[in-house]
Amino acid sequence: MVDAADLTADLIRCSSVTPNEGGALKILETRLSNYGFLCTRVNRGKVSNLFARWGTGKTFGFNGHTDVVPVGDVSSWSVDPFGAEIHDGWMYGRGATDMKSGVAAFAAAAMDFVTRTPPSGSIVLAITGDEEGPAKDGTLALLDWMETKKESMDVCLIGEPTCPDEMGQMIKIGRRGSMNIHFKVIGKQGHSAYPHHAKNPLPAMAQLVDQLSIAELDKGTKHFDASTIAVVNVDTGNSATNIIPAQSVATVNIRFNDSHSGQSLIDWLKIKTDGIIQKFGVEIITEVHISGESFITPPGALSDLVARAVQVETNRKPILSTSGGTSDARFIQHHCPVIEFGLVGKTMHQVDERVEVAQIHQLKSIYTRILSDYFN
Repeated sequence: MVDAADLTADLIRCSSVTPNEGGALKILETRLSNYGFLCTRVNRGKVSNLFARWGTGKTFGFNGHTDVVPVGDVSSWSVDPFGAEIHDGWMYGRGATDMKSGVAAFAAAAMDFVTRTPPSGSIVLAITGDEEGPAKDGTLALLDWMETKKESMDVCLIGEPTCPDEMGQMIKIGRRGSMNIHFKVIGKQGHSAYPHHAKNPLPAMAQLVDQLSIAELDKGTKHFDASTIAVVNVDTGNSATNIIPAQSVATVNIRFNDSHSGQSLIDWLKIKTDGIIQKFGVEIITEVHISGESFITPPGALSDLVARAVQVETNRKPILSTSGGTSDARFIQHHCPVIEFGLVGKTMHQVDERVEVAQIHQLKSIYTRILSDYFN
């Protein structure tokens, strides 16, 4: 039996701050190879990824990442961020919840499963080192490589932490879309005592961000909460009191449901900025970055499979949710049906990130049951 907690500790001890591999994928590659998985390192740019397959035919896939966010101020930690120390039943370290424990749990479940009850089918593990970074050379690189090699997954489960408070509480069946918009309002610099000789960009920017912040995009849909708009930055770079600045910049983040697409929101934003341009006579430059479109894997066979296993192992019926930020599911959903289930994520990205050791073992049991039910 592969001890998922021991494997989690081994992975935490790897300083795999994105995009550094830190030895984590090497550990997994070695272990999986010893259990008969055919492993391929799929590297692109500065990112290292791992693709592992056991068997042929009907394929169940797992996806996860071993890269982690920076630890921040090390002196704020009560333990070594890469020490995997255990105190009172909790394992501490960067990536303990997000998501080295999830990777260790599904890898351990897969290795035990193909050894004890070899399935009539195939198990794929697609593990990336670029989820916490730009996410351009991680799961996307794996999917591109899979296409060229005619590799595929029939379904995929991502081991991200999905439960807000209690183990087994929530399954993610989709995600909202996310886009960042950078506005630059350009006026004309001048002396604040002679405003008629200038064109102040600030009133225009103030009205633009006010209109956006109070806008109601929708009231939510069947599987999604209402879309949200957050103004996250407004700046002029002007420290003087006697100068009307030449320009002002702002950044807005929109999290949107399936009532919208990135393009429909771009069109809506243009209507807003055109109105401001006409009213104030300024120039507005808009730059948009879409992190991902909203998507959903409709409730059905895959969510039922996972929910049954979760309920048996935790005695809790999980909620099907689309809450939270983006994940690599936004890429995999173009390849096959995908959902997410993992541990409680309360401490992810925090100082003294930690995971309850008992939950790592419980998660492995859930993943093992999912594999058993899927292939049988």
